[in-house]
Amino acid sequence: MRGILLSKPESGFHATVTEIEEAGLPEGEVTVAIEYSTLNYKDGLALTNRSPVVRKWPMVPGIDFAGTVEASAHADFKPGDRVLLNGWGVGETHWGGLAQKARVKAEWLIPLPAKFTTRQAMALGTAGYTAMLAVMRMEQFGVAKEQGEILVTGATGGVGSVAVAILAEWGYTVVASTGKTAEADYLKALGAAEVIDRAALGAPGKPLQKERFAGVIDSVGSHTLANACAQARYGGVVAACGLAQGMDFPATVAPFILRGVTLAGIDSVMAPKALRVKAWNKLACNIVPAKLDAMTRELDLGDAIAAAADLMDGKIRGRVVVDVNR
Repeated sequence: MRGILLSKPESGFHATVTEIEEAGLPEGEVTVAIEYSTLNYKDGLALTNRSPVVRKWPMVPGIDFAGTVEASAHADFKPGDRVLLNGWGVGETHWGGLAQKARVKAEWLIPLPAKFTTRQAMALGTAGYTAMLAVMRMEQFGVAKEQGEILVTGATGGVGSVAVAILAEWGYTVVASTGKTAEADYLKALGAAEVIDRAALGAPGKPLQKERFAGVIDSVGSHTLANACAQARYGGVVAACGLAQGMDFPATVAPFILRGVTLAGIDSVMAPKALRVKAWNKLACNIVPAKLDAMTRELDLGDAIAAAADLMDGKIRGRVVVDVNR
């Protein structure tokens, strides 16, 4: 099978597109013929070796894939079933989706929603699924569209783009924060009512600031997350799902104990299957195909390595789909 193989011999890190022996596939009950994978932030880290996310060598990267079951030793799946996978350490400790085949545990797979093609599923990928988990968490805490604006940080990224589209579709007033202000038209086409420069949130700020946002979806972390909490309205909900600016959280407890703000962590990697299925079914019902197409770029497998470097350098907006068979 053809795929991307990451290796780290004494001579240094290597990422190459090559022929890989199928016999090398790791253990698992289900073998999947992959049709599409994608590039997420974690894939960018793995493919560029900018952070030690890969913990087993050699490794086929790719934390997502969608395709068709080729063989199964588990009662839940049979050959011909369309499936998708997000997370579970795939692409980090277990060979992942940037190849023509994968063998995984059955419990890691979920059925592909009938409304999606495998390409559309990967146009969303972990980024879109994470965005839906964040929106669902705000919904769970009762953040209604009448309560005020919703801030989405890192808005031109994968999580941000999908979050803007979902929230706008649900009738929320979305404020999109980005360092790419030239992409304002793109964000407004997805449904943003206002676009602000990330510089307004990215520097150290006061522990409590003027109340503005009823909810926040933050994929940036660090000072951006701290300022978002400081600007949340009384009873607001801040869903934290990323760390593009940093893992630190230079804030105080003031927003939480003086304004009743909720800081909700979003984990997509180990989320239980029932929650995953719910999130993907909601995506199938609420994402507008035209908006999904507008935020998606398709690449061949051979282009993924260079694209990962561009992703880490902030040169890519929206989502990247990888056709592993060409």
